[in-house]
Amino acid sequence: MLLNLLLVIEVIVAFFLVVVVLLQRSEGGALGVGGGNSGFMTARGAGDLLTRTTWILGTIFFVLGLLLTIVSGRERGASSVVDRMKVNAINPAELSRTPPEPPAGTAQPGPAGSAPAPLQAPTPTLNTPFGVMPAAEPAPAAPAKK
Repeated sequence: MLLNLLLVIEVIVAFFLVVVVLLQRSEGGALGVGGGNSGFMTARGAGDLLTRTTWILGTIFFVLGLLLTIVSGRERGASSVVDRMKVNAINPAELSRTPPEPPAGTAQPGPAGSAPAPLQAPTPTLNTPFGVMPAAEPAPAAPAKK
């Protein structure tokens, strides 16, 4: 509730800040569009009022931004990512368990101390609308020209 209220106030302050900034006279004459004496905000006092209003609205904008950050952090609570993932619910006994035996018919590693068998890449296949077909054998390499 408080977060929504602060967010609405932040949007309203941002709108008024944009309006006040756009009302100010251009001092640099950006792109050749300089502020002349024909505007209704030509008096020195009006410029000071707009400058002071801009500072006040800017300060309120940044303070509300900090408050929004603090309030949204407190509403989420002190739960960390680990708490949300429920890591504590994992049974440590299951983690230290030996891996299950592989199904029958698979290659078993040799006796202890022997090197593991080299890995063999599967045969490539092509998926076509007519079924799965083995890939064509690669063409033999052409002899090198000298």
